[in-house]
Amino acid sequence: MAALAYNLGKREINHYFSVRSAKVLALVAVLLLAACHLASRRYRGNDSCEYLLSSGRFLGEKVWQPHSCMMHKYKISEAKNCLVDKHIAFIGDSRIRQLFYSFVKIINPQFKEEGNKHENIPFEDKTASVKVDFLWHPEVNGSMKQCIKVWTEDSIAKPHVIVAGAATWSIKIHNGSSEALSQYKMNITSIAPLLEKLAKTSDVYWVLQDPVYEDLLSENRKMITNEKIDAYNEAAVSILNSSTRNSKSNVKMFSVSKLIAQETIMESLDGLHLPESSRETSAMILMNVYCNKILKPVDGSCCQPRPPLTLIQKLAACFFTSCIIGYLIFYIIHRNAHRKNKPCTDLESGEEKKNIINTPVSSLEILLQSFCKLGLIMAYFYMCDRANLFMKENKFYTHSSFFIPIIYILVLGVFYNENTKETKVLNREQTDEWKGWMQLVILIYHISGASTFLPVYMHIRVLVAAYLFQTGYGHFSYFWIKGDFGIHRVCQVLFRLNFLVVVLCIVMDRPYQFYYFVPLVTVWFMVIYVTLALWPQIIQKKANGNCFWHFGLLLKLGFLLLFICFLAYSQGAFEKIFSLWPLSKCFELKGNVYEWWFRWRLDRYVVFHGMLFAFIYLALQKRQILSEGKGEPLFSNKISNFLLFISVVSFLTYSIWASSCKNKAECNELHPSVSVVQILAFILIRNIPGYARSVYSSFFAWFGKISLEFDTTMYPECEVLWGI
Repeated sequence: MAALAYNLGKREINHYFSVRSAKVLALVAVLLLAACHLASRRYRGNDSCEYLLSSGRFLGEKVWQPHSCMMHKYKISEAKNCLVDKHIAFIGDSRIRQLFYSFVKIINPQFKEEGNKHENIPFEDKTASVKVDFLWHPEVNGSMKQCIKVWTEDSIAKPHVIVAGAATWSIKIHNGSSEALSQYKMNITSIAPLLEKLAKTSDVYWVLQDPVYEDLLSENRKMITNEKIDAYNEAAVSILNSSTRNSKSNVKMFSVSKLIAQETIMESLDGLHLPESSRETSAMILMNVYCNKILKPVDGSCCQPRPPLTLIQKLAACFFTSCIIGYLIFYIIHRNAHRKNKPCTDLESGEEKKNIINTPVSSLEILLQSFCKLGLIMAYFYMCDRANLFMKENKFYTHSSFFIPIIYILVLGVFYNENTKETKVLNREQTDEWKGWMQLVILIYHISGASTFLPVYMHIRVLVAAYLFQTGYGHFSYFWIKGDFGIHRVCQVLFRLNFLVVVLCIVMDRPYQFYYFVPLVTVWFMVIYVTLALWPQIIQKKANGNCFWHFGLLLKLGFLLLFICFLAYSQGAFEKIFSLWPLSKCFELKGNVYEWWFRWRLDRYVVFHGMLFAFIYLALQKRQILSEGKGEPLFSNKISNFLLFISVVSFLTYSIWASSCKNKAECNELHPSVSVVQILAFILIRNIPGYARSVYSSFFAWFGKISLEFDTTMYPECEVLWGI
């Protein structure tokens, strides 16, 4: 009775809730979320620069997250590239001097904080012609006004960026008197028009005063209270914002440092000056405000305007729009035809007469429907990644954000298990399962930003290698057994691998190499094909007649290994090959192929290992050395137990080594040679016991069957297709 009730309930649920209804609900949810985000943008404004300068929060202890946009962490080369031939001026007191030092250290980390603190400090990087000056003006007075006034003259070269701010000295010198605040208001009122004039040609930022930690202040600074600082900040904001009557002030308020200080001022050594990590955050914000619109980093959406549509993007939009219109026309025609063919009632008998005419669905309509769906998906991807409709956030790794989803999918995978149709080594259900759980783990790894945690990174590197191992194993097995080297087969595989990523490149205006994993798999497929298709073409049918052909194939694989080693240790030769037109158009990223060389070299041997494993396995299978019956161990009990023991020890040894890895560069250097150990250990553990070969997880296998879609979307460097 219980089973019957369960089946009836399940049938009732399936009647009202199907895959189609789930898709409809998902579409409605996306449209509602888009509408809510659009309304929020309209209400709160769409200026991500303003958000970057005024709001945000800490993720963890030291990672600053601006509201609704992503902040890029600039490297030395990027900072120099952005600031080439630029002049930046910092004007103010000791707090501005701290900000100056932190800003300069982005360009030159070896720059030392030395010399007389109460004087001007110059910095120049001649390699990039970058000039950064600190001008000591601790009070907003006539001296500061004169300095700014000089820049307003037409004959004087103006700094490209001006960062100014002061108040604590006025509070200290005048013992926090109200007269000092009144004088501060008068002085900043006289400076405001000059700053506004400069802001028409330069970027001008007024840094609001950070709070202090009053308990740590020395006796001669006790008059600097947070109440006084708030009064000075209010005066500066009201005066500078009202300096233009009919429009918004061009002088930008740098108020985000106040929020940073509220969280970190307790770590201050003297209660007045911020700790170094907080100053570095403020300096990096300044770098993002100025440089994001110039360099347009992928993971720096703050202060980046929406990129203009290219011609090819416009053509793609027109194509998908035409497909949607065409499909709607077909749909309306069929709907009208269906209404005409509705059953009518016979007046004499009172019975319904059914019309047996079925309107045929043309192949053109099916094609338009498919392109219509693809167009809607691409539109959603574009809105998430390239438009400023949805809020974006930097990835921040925590153990819980990675391991909790891993445990969740592991439980689901174990719960949904079924018997396999066949019990061969690496049968279809098992390889689908393997692909499925690997891709889910890698997807969680990318979403959670786990690349910053080295032990997880090293284990994920093995999963990527395992996927390429399957590429070598699968394609070698096909060509070896089938001997199908026709161009039709090659074109079919290349189309299936690259169709989605090419569409993404067009819609997102990204280079092909941006989605590096698909180019990697594509190149390795061509390597496998060329290796086996070149004369002499050796296939299983030919080799079975004469063992000599086995040695011929091993010789081919040996030459392939030598070729791989040559390219791996000859970066110049590799770059020359892939810098040739038209290969350069596919594999260049940021004007060179170094990124492609690094990605290719990281897993350079694993496809060869997959091909060699396939050859050995198929040879053993042909000679009936393996026992692949249901429930039977792969070898005799003694050999099976010995190999299982070796596999478990090897698997655990590699895991311990990867978990204890301290230097990423050194571990990456060893990874290509040792990753095969854990891959082979897993294969043997999964396939030697007969019962292990006889079951698989249908949950993981389902995801493995859509591996082509996952290949494209889970490996982009910083793409936010997944709402990250």
